[in-house]
Amino acid sequence: MGVLAAERIKLTSVKSPWWCSGIVIVIGIGFAWLMGFSARMAWDNYQEIQQPGFEQWLISPYEATLGIHGFGVLVLMILAALVVTSEYRFGVIRNTFLAANQRGKVLLSKAALTAVLAAVLSAAVTLGALVLAQLAAGSDAGAQLGLSGSDSGRLLYTIPLYAALAMFLAVGVGAIVRQTAGAVAILLLWPLVIESIVTVLPRVGEHVGPFLPFANANLFISGDAMAVGGNFHWGPWGGIAYFAAFVAIVFAASIALVNSRDA
Repeated sequence: MGVLAAERIKLTSVKSPWWCSGIVIVIGIGFAWLMGFSARMAWDNYQEIQQPGFEQWLISPYEATLGIHGFGVLVLMILAALVVTSEYRFGVIRNTFLAANQRGKVLLSKAALTAVLAAVLSAAVTLGALVLAQLAAGSDAGAQLGLSGSDSGRLLYTIPLYAALAMFLAVGVGAIVRQTAGAVAILLLWPLVIESIVTVLPRVGEHVGPFLPFANANLFISGDAMAVGGNFHWGPWGGIAYFAAFVAIVFAASIALVNSRDA
């Protein structure tokens, strides 16, 4: 509890958590409004020229919350990595490890605190994004965005769970790399670039794609393998279990390296 209290004071005494939280709110809410407004314009255009297949103009809950689970969580991952790498940068990690009985407790406390922050913030932004997107889209184009619907309801727990696990991953990567630039590059390039490239490689992507960690997390969030363009070997809960196993391996490796290396 002493380690948790110390890490809480560190987290709340600097400005980066507040800035990152504000960015996440702006991205999540702003993207939801933009998607809703675009869907409304497309629906009005459909009404005027009577194009077939009106279903394509309906905005889905997954699309409305893309700002938070597609980009907002990445910002929170950068924050979680900074919680570790900033202490290495300024050389205060030695004092932290001296004050704690076990170094693993320090990493676990950092990850747990950022995970709680990410889960609470992402749940609030997801709720706000769904409401605002429905208001911007209108009753026609936003017919699928009702909070009573199963798709909207599941996002209220799938996105926070994914965000919490992503914080453990980010803390682990930060502890392994120990440099802000390197950790941020890995956390951004892996889901945005590396996995995107691997999935489109001929004769490779179709076999490797279902085993990529962030692709499995995306499967859990969307609840539909076809929506994320993958031929997975398991369902949404299998996807989050796979992602959690990947996170556990990285986090365990970070604890082992922290215990074996000099601070």
